[in-house]
Amino acid sequence: MSNSDRTRWNKKYKSISAPSKPLDIVVDNIHLAKGNRALDIACGMGRNSKYLASQGFEVDAIDISSVAIENLHNIANIHPQEVDLDSYSLPKDKYDLIISTYYLNRDLFPQMIDALRDEGVLIFETFVAHIDNQKAPSNPLFLLKQGELEEYFASRLNIIKSDEFWSEDHMGNRVMKGCIVARKDRK
Repeated sequence: MSNSDRTRWNKKYKSISAPSKPLDIVVDNIHLAKGNRALDIACGMGRNSKYLASQGFEVDAIDISSVAIENLHNIANIHPQEVDLDSYSLPKDKYDLIISTYYLNRDLFPQMIDALRDEGVLIFETFVAHIDNQKAPSNPLFLLKQGELEEYFASRLNIIKSDEFWSEDHMGNRVMKGCIVARKDRK
């Protein structure tokens, strides 16, 4: 990402009312984590981080937007950090739970696996490229190919759930999304 990305996201977070309800995939699957160290990648305004913290997790919340990160300061159990995910390296063997929602950086896939502790859980959900999407990121780099999450992670993690489905985004647009819930084996 770049300074222009930071500026764009700061402007967006200042001008919109971000959703506050955590994603169902997060709520429905955090019980799978055996410990309480969590990472929220590209956390935005922190709806998932806040939920995780309320459930007893110690959450490292990372995002490029200073506006988003400032929103998370002084919340118990949340450790916000402004980072550029194009150059930031995830720490190895640190997290019992990693969530990444509505952000896609394929270069982070191997780092996510390495950042999980043994038996750590990955929860990932984002948009899938489909001709019938009403509104989704216009840059194909920010859209999954159909089957991509399962194809990449199935040989590296134990898949608990994998799905592609039609949904509505927070603005009511019909979009295809893909998700995966997976666990890292013990070494």
